[in-house]
Amino acid sequence: MPVIDYLERNAKLYPDEVALVELNPEEKDTRRTTWKESELIEPTRFEPYRREITWCVFDEKANRFANMLLGRGIKKGDKVAIIMYNCLEWLPIYFGILKTGAIAVPFNFRYDADEILYCAELAEVDMIVFGPQFIGRIEVNAERLSKGRLLIYVGDNCPSFAESYHELVADCSSQPPRIAITDDDFGAIYFSSGTTGFPKAILHKHLSLTQAAEMEQKHHATGRDDTFLCIPPLYHTGAKFHWMGSLVAGSKAVLLKGAKPETILSAVSSEKCTIVWLLVPWAQDILDALDRGDLKKEDYELDQWRLMHIGAQPVPPSLIKRWKEYFPNHDYDTNYGLSESTGPGCVHLGMENIHKVGAIGVPGYRWECKIIDEDGNEVKKGDVGELCVKGPGVMTCYYNNPEATEECIKDGWLLTGDMAMQDEDGFYFLVDRKKDVIVSGGENIYPVQIEDFLRKYDKIKDVAVIGLADPRLGEKTAAIIEIKEGMTAMKEEIDEFCLALPRYKRPKEVIFADIPRNATGKIEKPALRKRYGADKLVAQENMG
Repeated sequence: MPVIDYLERNAKLYPDEVALVELNPEEKDTRRTTWKESELIEPTRFEPYRREITWCVFDEKANRFANMLLGRGIKKGDKVAIIMYNCLEWLPIYFGILKTGAIAVPFNFRYDADEILYCAELAEVDMIVFGPQFIGRIEVNAERLSKGRLLIYVGDNCPSFAESYHELVADCSSQPPRIAITDDDFGAIYFSSGTTGFPKAILHKHLSLTQAAEMEQKHHATGRDDTFLCIPPLYHTGAKFHWMGSLVAGSKAVLLKGAKPETILSAVSSEKCTIVWLLVPWAQDILDALDRGDLKKEDYELDQWRLMHIGAQPVPPSLIKRWKEYFPNHDYDTNYGLSESTGPGCVHLGMENIHKVGAIGVPGYRWECKIIDEDGNEVKKGDVGELCVKGPGVMTCYYNNPEATEECIKDGWLLTGDMAMQDEDGFYFLVDRKKDVIVSGGENIYPVQIEDFLRKYDKIKDVAVIGLADPRLGEKTAAIIEIKEGMTAMKEEIDEFCLALPRYKRPKEVIFADIPRNATGKIEKPALRKRYGADKLVAQENMG
C-alpha cells in the first residue's frame, strides 16, 4: 500500500480535521490563515506566524501539483527535486510528485550552488522546485540547471529564470490523477550526508516509504489524538518518516521553525503536542535552560506531552537521566537508522525498555540485524563488529554508482559502517562509526565511549573526540570540548577527571571550542579533523 493511499484515506475519513500546522512562535505576523480554498481569515495582529491545512486541502493541493506536473510532461520514473525550508507547501508538493509516479528528490537546504548542480546532475532530475531562500544559489547555475529541466519557484516575486508554482497550480484539477502506483515502483532519491565528499544518491521504492511510515506509527503507538511536533528539516528522512506516523494514524502534526528551548516548549504548550522528536543538542539546551531557571515548567501546558524520542546520533545515558528528573512521566525512545534504510527505526530501543538507556535497541518492526567481522562472519555477543540490517526499507541502490552499491549491500544485508556490539539480552549498542575508530599504539579506541564519559562532567555541554596523526602512536586522541554557557574550565581539571579512564583512552590533547553539528544533529567530525590537523594543532589551556 503506497503512502499516497494513506493521504487519500485521511482526506475521505477526516476531511475537515487539521493535518498540518506551520508555526513560528518567534515571528510576529499580521496575517494568520487556515489556508482553506478561497478563504482567508481576517488578519489578527501580533499573533505568532501560523498557518494550517486540513487533510482534505492537503490532498487537494497534492492533486493540483500532480496534475500540473503531468501537464508539463513529467511522467512515471521522472525525477523532481525539492529544495525548500519547512513550510505548508513542502509535503503537498512531495506527495504530488509521488502521485504522478515520478520520483521525489529532496535536497539538503544547506547545499551550496555547486552541490545543487552536482546532485541535480547525479540524480538526473527533470525539475527543481525551490523556495525564496534559494534564489541566489539556483541563479548562479541557472543556465546549466535549466537545460532540459523545469525550474519552479514557490513564493512571491518569481525570478525571471523560473516559473511560479502558485500560478501554475491555480487552474489545475484537484482530482487525483489516474496513475497506478505499486510498492515496487521507485518513489524517492535521498542523499548521503556527504561528510567524506559529495553526496551519493540513494534510490528507494515506494515499499521503503510505506515500511518507514507504518513502522513509525507502530513503534510509538501514534493515535488519532496525538499531535507530533516536527522541528528538523523535511528533506531529511528522519523528520519526514517520523512525521509519517501521523499520516498513518490520521493525526495532526506541527512544523515548527526554530529550536530554542522557549520556542519548543511554547509550541508544545500552544499546540498541545504529545510526541516530540529532539536532537541531542536541543534536549541539552532545554535541560540547561531549566537548570539555570531561564525556563520554568509551570509557565507552559505540558501535561499532555507523553513521548520524547531522540535519534540521529548516540544518546548519552546521563542526558536521559537528567530528562527524567524534569519529566518523570515521559515515555522515552531512541531510534537508529540511516538514509540507506529509509531513515530511523531499523533499530529502536522501544518505549518499554528505558532500563536499557545507552543501547540503540533491538531490531525494528520487520527488520533483522547482525554484527559481522572483517571477513563477513557473524561475531558472538559482546564482541565489536560492523552492524548490518535487513528489511523492506533497504535502499535499491546508490543511483548511478554500482561500485558503491556492491560495497554496502551483501545478499540483501545493508552494511551500515557503524561498529556495534550486542549484549546478552539481545540489545545492540553503537560503539562508533567504522571510519571514526582511532587506532593508537595498536589499540582500537572508540570515540563514543570517551565522549559519553566526558559528558558526565558537569561543566561540559558537548564534546567530540577525534584522532590526530602521531609519529609514535600512529594516532592520538583529541577531545574538543564545548563548555556550558557562563562557565570556564582548565585543561588540568579535564585531565584529572579522565584519570578514571584506562590510560590508553585518556585524551592526549584537550581543545576548548564549539562543536559543529549538521542539520540533523550529527557532529561534523571531518570538519574538526580538517580544522585541527596535526600540523596546526594548538591545545588551548582555557576557554575565553
